[in-house]
Amino acid sequence: MKLIMLGAPGAGKGTQAKKIAEKYGIVHVSTGDIFRANIKNGTPLGMEAKKYMDAGGLVPDELTVRILLDRVAQDDCKNGYVLDGFPRTIPQAEVLDQELTKLGDKIDYAIDVNVPDEAIVERMGGRRACVKCGATYHIVNIPPKKEGICDVCGSELILRDDDKPETVQKRLDVYHEQTQPLVDFYQKKGVLKEVDGTKQMQEIFDEICGILG
Repeated sequence: MKLIMLGAPGAGKGTQAKKIAEKYGIVHVSTGDIFRANIKNGTPLGMEAKKYMDAGGLVPDELTVRILLDRVAQDDCKNGYVLDGFPRTIPQAEVLDQELTKLGDKIDYAIDVNVPDEAIVERMGGRRACVKCGATYHIVNIPPKKEGICDVCGSELILRDDDKPETVQKRLDVYHEQTQPLVDFYQKKGVLKEVDGTKQMQEIFDEICGILG
């Protein structure tokens, strides 16, 4: 089973990807993690990517796909994988598609966790992070025992710049411009499945399991 998770930043696709990987015995592949691992281990692909990153540029799609295919070719991905954070753009999706076709392979489902922008802005605006230990909370969903204070170390909780409404809206604008077209791309391929991301986490997961069987 080969899956792609789609959804705006803050839609909760990473959480669902982990739960899917656990239930179905497949690998949760986060592109951020692969890049970090390749760079840390000094692999040829990692060093190539690092050159672009050090220069402040974007890693070319072709190289990103090579790094990704190298990861999913490993033994632990034999049963399948769920891609989280890739592809982000149509060119990336096209390169991935071409390379998988060469391997006689394809994506089974692209699952879109659909959440309206205003719900995401509200959700992210409720996040709080500990300035000291980095523990995260949500004022509605996972509140600390004492308001504004970390349960773990007793330090102050803050609203990170990343989670401020104006920053979140900017990230959503970029998402709609670059990544939203992927929904149409995978719909045309007949593999798109949409779930309502405004529901409770377990309800969303149950809906996904209903699709995957």
